[in-house]
Amino acid sequence: MARVLMLTPQLPYPPRQGTALRNWGLLRGVASQHELWLLSFAAPDQTGEIPEALRSPLKEIAVIPQPTRTLSQRLRDLLTSRRPDLIFRLRSAAFEAQLQAWLDAQAFDWLLVEGLELTLALEQVWQRRTPPRVAFDAHNCEYLLQKRAFQTDVRNPRRWPGAAYSWLQWRRLRRHEATICRRANLVTAVSAADAVALQRLAPEVMPLVIPNGLDVDDYATWAEAAPLQQPAFVFTGTMDFRPNIDGVLWFTSEVWPRIRAALPGAHVYIVGKRPHPRLDVLREIPGIIITGAVPDTRPYIRAAAVYIVPLWVGGGTRFKILEAGAMAKAIVSTSLGAEGFPNVEHAVMLADNAVAFADACITLAQNVAVREEAGAQAQAFVRAYDWQAVLPPLIERL
Repeated sequence: MARVLMLTPQLPYPPRQGTALRNWGLLRGVASQHELWLLSFAAPDQTGEIPEALRSPLKEIAVIPQPTRTLSQRLRDLLTSRRPDLIFRLRSAAFEAQLQAWLDAQAFDWLLVEGLELTLALEQVWQRRTPPRVAFDAHNCEYLLQKRAFQTDVRNPRRWPGAAYSWLQWRRLRRHEATICRRANLVTAVSAADAVALQRLAPEVMPLVIPNGLDVDDYATWAEAAPLQQPAFVFTGTMDFRPNIDGVLWFTSEVWPRIRAALPGAHVYIVGKRPHPRLDVLREIPGIIITGAVPDTRPYIRAAAVYIVPLWVGGGTRFKILEAGAMAKAIVSTSLGAEGFPNVEHAVMLADNAVAFADACITLAQNVAVREEAGAQAQAFVRAYDWQAVLPPLIERL
């Protein structure tokens, strides 16, 4: 049994979206076989008492409020450092002090670092006389994500300022990500594609692929459905995240008019916290509903006629696919939106242009038998990604 100290960028409970879902799955799996401490930032909406469900698997937990970062600080870092913007987002003296205090007090075998944005703290760790081994969990291949953002933005003159930022950042991320991968004792990736992309940076590194997973039965047995107007098309995600914003804007401008022409009563529900101001233009368009934060996304997924993943930028693998598939929903996605899942075409309808995407959505909405068969195939596919199936290789390495 190893002593493991886990670092997370936000509290991994409740596990409802993205990073928290992965962190919660890893936390419970590791804690079931090893002694686990957790040092985590808390997002602004994660104030109050630590839930017992989070506290109970752990030997100890410490929580530090996420730091605020002014525009002037960000510009200073951009201009005075050659390192990527991402690693400064969670720069915190309090976090680093707590980390060093625990390392002084305990002989940890492993430091499990959840994502590149926490790697600034590793500089002091590696200066210690006897540092713990470091397992770096790469939630995304970050340099690749920024490179794709650049390639998308450079085609649109109105997005050239963003393209310039991404051009600079993907080069900085490439250097930093390579350094972290080389120095870590273990690197984990969420997909074989991400593992290959990380190996391009550091050929000597052999990432261990630990796919994103899910407690499938928590979704498969969920019965409550939100009262959505049908046919309902549902998208869930953090709505200040660039790939989600761009994907929703593409869907509503290019795909949605075609769907509404065929299905005048159709509605699309954009479900997720922190809707970006770029989405405000959608609020007056008939049939488009932006919910903002909701206590739980599962009632919306359960009520969906069709679940959509209209993403054109991003990396890794999408929990959206796993969540909707676990609830036996018919899914329409771009190829990039379903990237990282081998043979996903057997579980998801893939469409890479507006006409094909709209046609797939309309077909599924109009044909109950086709929709139910697609949902059954998606659920069968997702069973292979239950946490009990994907976590043993990591637990055995620690």
